[in-house]
Amino acid sequence: MSFQRYVALGDSFTEGVGDPDPTRPNGVRGWADRVAEVLAEREPDFGYANLAIRGRKLLPILAEQLEPALALEPDLVTVYAGANDILRPSVDVDMLVAAYDDGLARLAAAGARVVVFTAFDPGGSATYRLLRGRFALYNELVREAADRHGATVVDFWRMREYRHWGYWDEDRMHMGPAGHQRMAVAVLDTLGVEHDLAVPDPREITELARREQWRQHATWVRDSAAPWVHRRLTGRSSGDGLDPRWPTLARPPHRTTT
Repeated sequence: MSFQRYVALGDSFTEGVGDPDPTRPNGVRGWADRVAEVLAEREPDFGYANLAIRGRKLLPILAEQLEPALALEPDLVTVYAGANDILRPSVDVDMLVAAYDDGLARLAAAGARVVVFTAFDPGGSATYRLLRGRFALYNELVREAADRHGATVVDFWRMREYRHWGYWDEDRMHMGPAGHQRMAVAVLDTLGVEHDLAVPDPREITELARREQWRQHATWVRDSAAPWVHRRLTGRSSGDGLDPRWPTLARPPHRTTT
């Protein structure tokens, strides 16, 4: 299986937040870059665009990224959207996925191989598990939309290894480097693309005494949770002022070893 024009759409998950690389646009790498690096090794004329911007909700992703993606005439498109909506106090999941369905229909009609993702199962998280039912409903509707349009599903929900916090960034909201590498492996495997990417071990998590756990949690609340809540209350986004990392088709940077 080979592709020549790959376009990635979405939010921070696809932009690559949590996988730092100061040499790349917006200072991140991410699973989509890692997938593109492998695909580029197979096709001399390969081009990759990543239109994802952190903090974007589903409807803005469709409004801002769908038309530019179609204009690039991709033969492979990955789309991840909806998690930022689900985390809001209230959300109409049926309405969101109906809009998502329309977007997938347009991408599929253009002849692209379309890849979508279910959301992660938050059942192992004390912070997010109360939203587990909402995530499950979203996932089922996404699977139905994928079936209607012949899209390929990467089933993040069933990837139980992500219950290990070593696959996540210290902000507990985004995948860390090991998580992005693991997701790149999952995408390539789902597409049936041969590769030599290794499934990484999660970063080591040190067992802490209870007092240190509370201190670490307080730091997380101050540095990650509170700023996130403040942005929600003020109508701001972590992606405000950012442009897409790779807005036009280009060869990705040469693949590194990790």
